[in-house]
Amino acid sequence: MEPAAAAAPLPAPPVHPKRLVFLGTPDMAVPPLQALHAAGFDIALVITGPDKRRGRGGTVTPTPVKLAALALGIPVAHDVDDAATIGADLGVVVAFGQLLRRPLLERLPMINLHFSLLPRWRGAAPVERAILAGDERTGVCVMAVEEGLDTGGVYARSELVIRQTNTADELGAQLTEVGSGLLVDALHAGLGAPEPQVGEPTYAHKVTNEDRHLDWSRPAVELHRVVRVGGAWTTFRGRRLKVLDAQPDPDHPVPGPDGCGTLDGTRVLTGAGALRLVTLQPQGKGAVAAGDWLNGARPAPGERLGEAAP
Repeated sequence: MEPAAAAAPLPAPPVHPKRLVFLGTPDMAVPPLQALHAAGFDIALVITGPDKRRGRGGTVTPTPVKLAALALGIPVAHDVDDAATIGADLGVVVAFGQLLRRPLLERLPMINLHFSLLPRWRGAAPVERAILAGDERTGVCVMAVEEGLDTGGVYARSELVIRQTNTADELGAQLTEVGSGLLVDALHAGLGAPEPQVGEPTYAHKVTNEDRHLDWSRPAVELHRVVRVGGAWTTFRGRRLKVLDAQPDPDHPVPGPDGCGTLDGTRVLTGAGALRLVTLQPQGKGAVAAGDWLNGARPAPGERLGEAAP
């Protein structure tokens, strides 16, 4: 049996593209789109996700990128194959949320703005995974789009320090600002040949509801990272309790594993140190200061978070 022939290399992006297609969907993709437009690039078409029902009212609303594109007077489409039909010579991808297939990449070269220092944190949730892992640095890359998941060579990159107080929203905003400038500069300077990624890849899988669950047997510094990512939750008397803000108290003594989750005022004992609660959201209610929640809940001595209802 004859071995399968190797696929031909994908076409390289033009050094100085003349006409762009932009592919993106969430809020994080809006500033790069606006930066390209402000820099004078000809954006022939924006491709984004379909309108969806969002929020409690179920109102059908466009994606943030669609709203931004329409405000700029740029045509919008939802079919990714339309990217190759309007005479563009480069596609620019930012948080689009879909893998792009080879037939399209053979017709239209593409670059991607990715929010990590590749090859670390390829995939869907690089900002959140960098925080959860306790990374001290992250960054943003302008990279070539290939068939593999974030495997392409890198045209430009910029590093950023992760402060131990950064939330995912704050870090994402910083990366978006840096990345927008990096993208514009890279296109103005000319793309040239990308540098291959070097190092052991890690993968940024989507953050699940269970990833956001606070396991009080873990150290306080790790639980603080979960809170910083957003959507952290525990339970109290069998009902869900969101932890919107908290601060680690790693030097607080812990009376052994059996004490994990025990409330000590606004502090919760953990597997190492304590986590001081700042802002909470009880199930079905609005956000409230931790002290006010305690005054209303009146936990009994030794009562714990994370335990089932009696």
